Amino acid sequence: MTDSSHENVPSRQRKRFPGISSRAYEHPADRSALVALRRLSGFDTVFKALSGLLPERSLRLLFLSDSVRVSDAQFAHLNAMLRDACYILDLEKVPPMYVTQDPKPNAMCIGLDEPIIVVTTGLVELLDEEEMRAVVGHEVGHALSGHSVYRTVLLFLTSLALKIAWIPLGNVAIMAIVTALREWFRKSELSADRAGLLVGQDLQASMRGLMKIAGGNHLHEMNVDAFLAQAEEYEAGGDLRDSVLKIMNVLPRSHPFTTVRAAELKKWAETRDYQRIMDGHYPKRDEDKDTSVSDSFRESASHYAESVRTSKDPLMKLVGDIAGGAGDLGGKLRERFTGGGTSGSGGRDTGTGQGEG
Repeated sequence: MTDSSHENVPSRQRKRFPGISSRAYEHPADRSALVALRRLSGFDTVFKALSGLLPERSLRLLFLSDSVRVSDAQFAHLNAMLRDACYILDLEKVPPMYVTQDPKPNAMCIGLDEPIIVVTTGLVELLDEEEMRAVVGHEVGHALSGHSVYRTVLLFLTSLALKIAWIPLGNVAIMAIVTALREWFRKSELSADRAGLLVGQDLQASMRGLMKIAGGNHLHEMNVDAFLAQAEEYEAGGDLRDSVLKIMNVLPRSHPFTTVRAAELKKWAETRDYQRIMDGHYPKRDEDKDTSVSDSFRESASHYAESVRTSKDPLMKLVGDIAGGAGDLGGKLRERFTGGGTSGSGGRDTGTGQGEG
């Protein structure tokens, strides 16, 4: 396939971003979570041990022998999407891509030395061309950001958790690292969703893809606005007890909840930052070496401060009150946890039976 294939876009001309840095689309929470991960006690020990011992070559041979490698001859439409995504994000070396038999819709970018992309048959069968284009762009975004290294470490730590006694750390330390890796990876998904939008340049297709991943191939039964309203309800609903339950629910997950991803992506698509990228004004890769770590810290801190200020989650509101020096914190805690007021919890008791409604 020649480079001219990159210009074959569906019924419209999409923009290309020569030399774009991953900083252009990385979510501030992604960068700050990665910094926190690298500072976690014991992480360097585990990372260095795994980097030397993980059988990456056997991993590649596994996919080569037991999956279908995307090429001009196999899954040619995916090959065109892959090359097109690398062209748009200016990723010079196109990563190998494999389709593996698995009915569960999923995709991942893994590899320590070089990234490889894997998509499941369930995902290929679920999504239409434009939805799949956003997913391929999402995975290429992971590759451009260098996420595949940490994703691979997470993959092996979680799948081989019972076989890692040789690592010179206790189980508690290992679980701390796995938890921190999962927290980072959830944030990295928000960055990769943005990369997928930059590649597909079709917000509705990105939204549809996320809806299908959540609810299957039943678009005639679903509605984007109603789907986004779920994210609003999820964030604002309940009291402090529900906020704690949200945290407990998300800790074992590698991906953020789908409604939250959709809402975050739509929010970013409406910002001036996104428009500036589309207008051709974005950080360049050749400037990465000159970037300031302290500037990244400030940006992340500013993002978190704004998130706390604007969040409708009861726990985040309380954090905002504390940060703002609000008085009677004991009273506020009592009120938030008991449902408010001294008149009892009659209105709350029925809620426990409808928690999944």
